Amino acid sequence: MMKAFAIAALTLAGAAAPAWAEKPSNLALAERLTWGPRGDEAVSAPGDPAAVLAIPMNAPLPPAAAQMIAQMRISRQPMAQIVLDMAERRRAINAMPDPDAKAAADKAWRGDMNDLERQATTRGIIRALYAPAQMGEQLTWFWANHFSVHEQKREIRAMLGGWDDTLRAHALGKFRDLLAATVTAPAMLQYLDNDQNAAGHINENYAREIMELHTLGVGSGYSQKDVQELARILTGVGLRMNADMPHLGPDKAPLYLRDGLFEFNPGRHDFGDKVLLGQTIHGSGFGEVAQAIRILADAPATRVHVSRKLALFLLGHDPSPALLNAMTGEWQASDGTIARVVAVVLRSDEFRASLGQGFKDPMHYVLSAVRYAYGGRVIRNADPILNWLRRMDEAPYGRETPDGWPLDAAAWTGPGQMETRFEIAKAIGNGSAGLFKSRDPGGPDEPAFPQLQNALWFGGFDHTIGAQTRAVLDHAGSSPQWNMLLLASPEFMRR
Repeated sequence: MMKAFAIAALTLAGAAAPAWAEKPSNLALAERLTWGPRGDEAVSAPGDPAAVLAIPMNAPLPPAAAQMIAQMRISRQPMAQIVLDMAERRRAINAMPDPDAKAAADKAWRGDMNDLERQATTRGIIRALYAPAQMGEQLTWFWANHFSVHEQKREIRAMLGGWDDTLRAHALGKFRDLLAATVTAPAMLQYLDNDQNAAGHINENYAREIMELHTLGVGSGYSQKDVQELARILTGVGLRMNADMPHLGPDKAPLYLRDGLFEFNPGRHDFGDKVLLGQTIHGSGFGEVAQAIRILADAPATRVHVSRKLALFLLGHDPSPALLNAMTGEWQASDGTIARVVAVVLRSDEFRASLGQGFKDPMHYVLSAVRYAYGGRVIRNADPILNWLRRMDEAPYGRETPDGWPLDAAAWTGPGQMETRFEIAKAIGNGSAGLFKSRDPGGPDEPAFPQLQNALWFGGFDHTIGAQTRAVLDHAGSSPQWNMLLLASPEFMRR
């Protein structure tokens, strides 16, 4: 039985869409506009798919979800203060003379750092599961992947809460503003080593990735000289990991900037003139960075590169030349307003034709399974979800390289992926996943058996099931097995 399902699931990426996808239903639309339709709700969809972009990112969460987030340290304390506290503890540990005390303190420090990372990723999962602005949350995930950072580098685990806030705040706004926010974000500056970039000791890592990944894209015509010039522009853009101020002369002191952990230190800046993409930028201090951001954000190559990635995320495949042209045209007309560029895709015939034909990546699969199985019931523990995503190699902030997780379905259709999905389906289907078990020792463990023959099933999902899957479901020996088979079905893998 499961062997047949495995073969069917493995061929999804190249298979023809089922008949129901030819006339997209509200369910098919909801699968794409959200992280997955909720099982406790009959699906409805807006007449204009782009209407979902108007839902405020700060729309209230369910009380239990809001309370869960409010209790986190990353919600109660500013990110800069958290990082400074952890850095001070690290310095104190390094100075300890007693080896045993030092080892114990180091273990506690690492545990607290890991907990800060867990809080940030858990908060993202809770928002994705329960926030009303479902498209906004999907785009926050997209931008976290586009501007990818790796959690295990230096103090980044303590910076993730602030990093996530930065991305969410700009997820639907102007791309130029989003790019500018990432350029001053501590997590990005530390991940790509720009805090080590100084006049006379140029570090090109960040400049190269801004041009190759974040803006222009590979093969867009920029040169190694452009990378070097951007690196010079970015000298002095870094972090201050203590409360002290640098010693600057009277000519440089007025140019110093600091906001939380971010600093622009003119004592580390190359004040020579630069030429970026053919445009001269005169040495002036941090104003050079603002000029460079505008040049890069407004470049035609950036419009093409970022629009194409957005379309790939929203459609599940590359856009046609006509749709890409429409997106870049709207980008230019709206001064790079992300919501308006995305709206072009959501209103397109190409988008409607793609419904039901996409293959869920691990994040979409796991979140859609939980939303289907438990609806609006707020989980108590996101650890199982994070563990599943690690096993399927798409954990938030888990990508070691700056290129982000793949957006194409071929990356997620291997045998190991399918085996893990079947195990997840079984854990959710029989209520053994641990999503409602408190993380606190001795805490309550609520009953969590899901009912998958729910409002969503009778509201349309039952009509999406093909004959082969229906035959398999009809032979299920128990409710848990029926649940598992549905969540592991080829139809449930589609979006």
